[in-house]
Order: sequence, then structure tokens, then C-alpha cells
Amino acid sequence: MATERIRVGIIGANVRNGWGRDAHIPGLSALPEFEITAVSTSRQETADETAKHFGIPHAFADPYKMVQHPDVDLVSICVRVPFHHQLGMAALNAGKHLYCEWPLGANTEQAQEMRDLAVCNGVHHMVGLQARGAREFNRVKDLVAEGYIGKVLSCTMIVTTPTWGTEFTLDWAYMADRSNGNTLLTSVGGHSIDALCFCLGEFKELSSVVANQRQQIKIAETGETIQMNSPNQVLLSGVLHSGAIASVHLKGGFVKGTGFLFEIHGTEGDLAIVPADPRQETYIQVSEFTVRGSRGGKPMADLSIPERYRWVPPAVPAGLPFNVARLYMRMAEGIREGKSVSPDFDVAVKRHQLLDVIQKASDTGIRQIL
Repeated sequence: MATERIRVGIIGANVRNGWGRDAHIPGLSALPEFEITAVSTSRQETADETAKHFGIPHAFADPYKMVQHPDVDLVSICVRVPFHHQLGMAALNAGKHLYCEWPLGANTEQAQEMRDLAVCNGVHHMVGLQARGAREFNRVKDLVAEGYIGKVLSCTMIVTTPTWGTEFTLDWAYMADRSNGNTLLTSVGGHSIDALCFCLGEFKELSSVVANQRQQIKIAETGETIQMNSPNQVLLSGVLHSGAIASVHLKGGFVKGTGFLFEIHGTEGDLAIVPADPRQETYIQVSEFTVRGSRGGKPMADLSIPERYRWVPPAVPAGLPFNVARLYMRMAEGIREGKSVSPDFDVAVKRHQLLDVIQKASDTGIRQIL
């Protein structure tokens, strides 16, 4: 496969809506290293419609048949979290490389099983922690490493999402049940805390509050009220291995005010990542941001991001496909050169384990040492 294009089969790319359609297909289609050869949706009608619309050769209603197809080298899983493990294990057992969206599994045990099987079978694996592909977070990571703000003393992250507020759509109602693995802590929290750790390093110790203040929530289309045991607030404070103090506040339900903020304070200055358009809903893994900085007591000002941080070809659209395409490029590099690339399933398991510690700190009220 040294010169051939990597053939991708996508599970969950409905032409009518969804993350696969909006991010994965346009991102992959713009990368010369890849060719989308198969798509699977829940119904043959929509699979055929998607394949016809995007010029994809094979369409499946049965994803387990798709992962066995000889024209598929890499399987990409873009469906709801409860299906990640079963579909991922099937793809890995078929000997395919695997890209799986975050969270990797509905719990840490599932993530570990997928990681262990991927390693055992010698295939390449990547988890969709897309903030690691974002220019803004990579620029801040490098500025910190270069000493732009001196020694990091503290950081603050505030993340607000409209989800886990007063209502869910029918498509997202499953997120009211935390056992399904897609919660404010695991999903939004996983992406956000991973971005913090990517830039500044891992936690050494932490305390937390993981709270559910909305035990009932409405279904938007029907007005029906359902029970919710998934958290709508997460508050985390701790110390990083560098000695820096870190705080994170995740808020479910859209609020007017600070939708997203990541501030880093150092001995010589400050850095911040803020939404490029604060009027828009902000998603840390795909939204566009502005990097701001200050040194020597000067006011905060926008910092340019050098062109070398673009990475992906000009044909890759801005917005949702950009960071996804960046991760796929890393995966192609790993497959071509026979090496591990990040964020792989080892990173995913590590992040799942950190989220478990955050939950334990809240459940016990005891500060956790990692």
C-alpha cells in the first residue's frame, strides 16, 4: 500500500444529515491519500442515496458486511457512542485500520478492549479528538513550549454547550442516559480536557463536582418529558505535572455570556483562545478560534497563526472538515511509514481513565492523586 490510495468505508454518513456527511466525507474527499469506497447507513435507501450523491462505489445497510469488503482498508465510525464498541471490534476482527469518533467506547472497559485488539492485530488506529488537529491549539502548545509566557502558573477553561439544557431532539435523547457513554463529562469534557492536556500536560491531582441539576428534560419534537441522569455541570480543579493550577467548568444548556474561553497565565505573560465569532455556538474540536497574547504588561492582542500550521491541502474546506482532515493525514502517514501516530487508542484509553478519576473525585468528595 506504499503508493496506493487508502480505501475508506464510513459507517454513519447519511447524505441527509450528520457528522459523517458534514466533516468526514468533505475532508477525506480533498485528501489525495484516501479514496472513499464504501458507506453504510441504517437503511439501504439512504446508503444508496449517499453513495450516488458522492460517487461512492459501495453502499450497505449492514455495516458488518461493509467491514468485511475487500475494497475497504480503513473503517471510519461516525455513529452514536453506544455502537462504537461493537462496530469497532468487528472492523478490527476483519483486519481493518480503524478511525473511531470520540468517545472511543461507552466506558473505559470498551475502550481498552478496542485498543488491545487493535494492537494485537497490528492495525493502525486513531480516535477523533480533533482539537489536536486545530491550528489554534497547536500554535498555543508551541508558544508555551517556546517560553512565550515564561513558566505557566495557571489556566482556566470555560466551556458551554447548548446540549444537556432544557430539551433534546429525538436524535439526541439517548444522551439523557449516562450509561450510553455520551455525556457532558465524557463527550464535551473529553474533547475539552484533552485539548488542555495537549497544550499544557497531564493532571497530577484533582478535585471535581459532576452534577445533574435537571432530572427531567423535554423532547423538542413531541413535548414529552423524559428522565435524565446525565450531568449538566462539571467543575474541575487540579494541579498539572508542571505545577500549574488548572480549572475547568463545563456547562450544559446554552447561556448568554462566555461560550468558550481558555486562558493561560505565565510568569512573563498570558495567552488565550477565544471563539473567532462569539455569536456562534462553539465546539472545541471543530470551531474556529482566535489566539490572543500579551507579554511585558502590554494589552492582550490577536496573534497571527503562521501558514505552516495549515497542514492540509487548500482543497480541504474550512470549518468542520479541517481538523478531521488533519487527523486523517496523520493516520495516512502512520500507515505509509508503519509507525504509531497520535491521537491513537492509547491516548483514548488514557483520556477515558482520566474521566473516570474525575467522576470518582466527585462521587467520593476526595481529592484524587493520579
